[in-house]
Amino acid sequence: MSIQWFPGHMHLTRKAITERVKDIDVVIEMLDARLPGSSANPLLAELTSARPTLKVVNKQDMADPERTALWLAHYNAQANTRAIALDASITAPARAIIASSRELAPNRGGMVKPMRVLICGIPNVGKSTLINTFMGKRAAKTGDEAGITRTEQRMALADDFYLFDTPGMLWPRIVVPESGFNLAASGAVGRNAYDDQEVALELLNKLKLSYAGLIEARYKLGLSDEAIAALPDEELMEAIGRKRGALAGGGAINWQKAAELLIADFRSGALGRITLETPEQFSGWLKAGQQADAERQGRKKERTAKPRKPDRR
Repeated sequence: MSIQWFPGHMHLTRKAITERVKDIDVVIEMLDARLPGSSANPLLAELTSARPTLKVVNKQDMADPERTALWLAHYNAQANTRAIALDASITAPARAIIASSRELAPNRGGMVKPMRVLICGIPNVGKSTLINTFMGKRAAKTGDEAGITRTEQRMALADDFYLFDTPGMLWPRIVVPESGFNLAASGAVGRNAYDDQEVALELLNKLKLSYAGLIEARYKLGLSDEAIAALPDEELMEAIGRKRGALAGGGAINWQKAAELLIADFRSGALGRITLETPEQFSGWLKAGQQADAERQGRKKERTAKPRKPDRR
């Protein structure tokens, strides 16, 4: 299954970013610390390629700290880029963001040349919550459903520091299948764009290989890490469903309920601190996805260019 979601309001967001970035000094891209590669928007990178970028790895308190360190090193090694990690427990996120932005644009500042910063991110990455923290009030709507923010907002974090917020945006075609599943598991994709059971099985496949101990701690299956990792995904899901009472008539597993339980536990952090990808893993997925997409485009081009047979009627 290929997961895709680019509703109409995201076309408007793309146009708004294209216009706004002309007057912007620094672009802040918020990433989900549980999927830092999959939540990095290639369309945004294309639209803002001429601007310094601050990668804000959000929700670090829900992510694997060792993998977060790998991702921060990965992004900080890139030209014209800085990366910092944030979470809900940090009391002064504005200070960290202002300081990092000034490092990227040291010639901006003061009332004559105020800093102009654009903050972007995928849906449900926590951007609205962060902005509410900045403003000390509910300046932006928040929720666990993708696509809540629909309009651009402007706010002053300091006398000479203006922040422009944009609605969450994905990209028109997700060419990395693993990214599609990770985005769906995190809640960044609209509910009508994916199947819960398929996403839950893909999620479980990643969890059992890297976080078997967290699965056992949460669901008390009575299995060793090795046994959990060796179980087929469907059998492991069935064991979790039975343990959590996700049953249908006659004692059969209610697969939909079991899938929803697993996804909810991941999103809420009840499973523990988890990161679904490393920089090395994502690099491999991206390379394979781009190659498959190039081959698909090539086949499409051949079909389009192939001459039609003449009508002999």
